[in-house]
Amino acid sequence: MTTLNYNSLFVNTFSRSGPPFVKGKGMYLYDAAGKKFLDFGTGIAVNALGHADPLIVKELKKQGSSLLHVSNHYITPSQINLARLLIEHSFGDRVFLCNSGTEANEGAIKFARKWARTFSEEKYHVLSFSDCFHGRTYGALSATAQAHYRHGFEPMVPGFHYAPFNDSKTTLKLLERHEFAAIMVEPLQAEGGVNVIEEEFLRNLRNYADENRICLIFDEVQCGMGRTGTLWCYEHFGIEPDIMTVAKPLGGGIPLGAIVCREEMVDCIKPGDHGTTFGGNPLACALGCVVLDRISKKSFLKQVRVTGDYLSKKLYAVKAKHPVVKEIRGLGLLVGVRTAVDPSPIVMKCRKLGLLLIKAEHNTIRFLPPLIVSREDIDKATAIFEKALRQL
Repeated sequence: MTTLNYNSLFVNTFSRSGPPFVKGKGMYLYDAAGKKFLDFGTGIAVNALGHADPLIVKELKKQGSSLLHVSNHYITPSQINLARLLIEHSFGDRVFLCNSGTEANEGAIKFARKWARTFSEEKYHVLSFSDCFHGRTYGALSATAQAHYRHGFEPMVPGFHYAPFNDSKTTLKLLERHEFAAIMVEPLQAEGGVNVIEEEFLRNLRNYADENRICLIFDEVQCGMGRTGTLWCYEHFGIEPDIMTVAKPLGGGIPLGAIVCREEMVDCIKPGDHGTTFGGNPLACALGCVVLDRISKKSFLKQVRVTGDYLSKKLYAVKAKHPVVKEIRGLGLLVGVRTAVDPSPIVMKCRKLGLLLIKAEHNTIRFLPPLIVSREDIDKATAIFEKALRQL
């Protein structure tokens, strides 16, 4: 079948092209035509340990041969182990396990609203920020302050408001207009163009939330789990949330999300208030334990910082020779390259040359390699990127 015929099987939500991918190993993906690709997209920041990591494969076989699913009316050892790891390595006291980032954000919104209603029936409003992305289900989509994602799906869930990112003055004025249940923010916006939050802005949000009994939610679905060189992105700023959402790399490639909460925020949640059929299934949690145990090690995180600095250095060298590159942005191994033009042709040219990259807003190309990336891999990737710029 041609790519066109493959696409005819699916709802037209993705613009796919080329032969199917059939195999992955380490930093590389291989398609059905036998072509090899250096993967600097990582399944949109999912495959943090690369493809076919030996420890993940070992655990996949072990857990897969014993137990794949029981309902959440019961509990399994891998659920317990993962919840303990998440609590031990964060600010949190309680964990809710789900399947994805958008599910985690939906649950976080529900938890915050239920908590806030214990103070006032009018305290249900939610604030998020320009260029943010929180997911595609209705609550998460309503929190996403990018109109093109919402277009055609209105009306949105009521009670959501948007303020300019990193603008404390405007944000604080908006917060005074309603009774807010939650402030929802990404410490590093990835989809929105790789925008790093300013520490003063984040501290102002924390202080205002404390003074006005508002739940501060950090969406670390893409910027968490070691991606920026600390286990959680909020550690760069020394400011903790009340609720944090996690997903993407957590399940080692199997769908898994988590809501990490302070005890106070979920004391009001009772059996039946929220739920999931597949969330926290034994296989995903077993893999999650492998990933979190590996990534949380100080030596691993130090290496992410070292290679992240090296990647940025190499991209700055490319920028110096190519005026189309306007800015290098990000932290650790979540790096954005802002270009003067639509970068789609650059991304496609890189793919033809054997390098996978991902677009973001504001003419930004995301470099999201597996966290195991080496300097040699970065040298290859930046050489291909520069070759694509020359050819275009």
